[in-house]
Amino acid sequence: MSKTEDSTVLSEIKDSVMYLTLNRPEVLNAIDDAMGRKLATVLKNADLDNKVRVVVLTGQGRAFTVGEDLNVNRKGYEEGKPLDLESTLRNKYNPLILRIRGMNKIVLAGINGVIAGAGIGIALSCDLRVAAESSSFYMAFNRVGLVPDSGTVYWLVKNVGLSKATELCFMDKPIKAKEALDLHLVNAIYPDDKFREELENLARSLAKGPTKAFELTKRAINKSLFSSLNDMLDYEAYLQGIAGRSKDHLEGVKSFFEKREPTFSGE
Repeated sequence: MSKTEDSTVLSEIKDSVMYLTLNRPEVLNAIDDAMGRKLATVLKNADLDNKVRVVVLTGQGRAFTVGEDLNVNRKGYEEGKPLDLESTLRNKYNPLILRIRGMNKIVLAGINGVIAGAGIGIALSCDLRVAAESSSFYMAFNRVGLVPDSGTVYWLVKNVGLSKATELCFMDKPIKAKEALDLHLVNAIYPDDKFREELENLARSLAKGPTKAFELTKRAINKSLFSSLNDMLDYEAYLQGIAGRSKDHLEGVKSFFEKREPTFSGE
């Protein structure tokens, strides 16, 4: 069944959290051009919406996403005319990865099932990842003669180190949720029947936090990926100056003195 572009990514705001759900379950949420455009739009809108303090990205059905939908060009492949995947990456996936990393909001990936291909790069670009107990990671690139893309190699090396990243890229073995947790590819795993509940609990907890400080911390984390210690010390001092002048900082200190839970506004 074909879907309109608007229905390929569902969005809902609840408790200051925007839930974005990839919605092509009949093809394991494989990303066609319509879904790619829609996802780019809703991420941009979420970043600009002051009512949104946290963004959750998850999938409908039994998959998070299996990455690019090669089936849309099936006829071309059968005729020996493959997709221009360089353009696909430059125009669709690379901007998505940079958007997620550049957003002021925390982006939480809720890995609800199968995740493969470019989906791994998308999830690893998010700030935090939680997975359902039955979820599985599949690199999948080798079986179709491709190179890991969408930042996958970059994030794997950062998360698991050179040796393990090389093994994962070349051996193409499925990674179950428990191993993904051990490898620090995800931050937590939840039982399948509690997954949505726990995902929403975590998202709500983050949304109640000092989201201005979270925004500045995310900027520091991004900066640290490429900086020397001296550069980072200088940049941290700059960001702390901004945080120190925020309403959230004043509320945090005031609540500490008053021995109560803080009520952060994100300002």
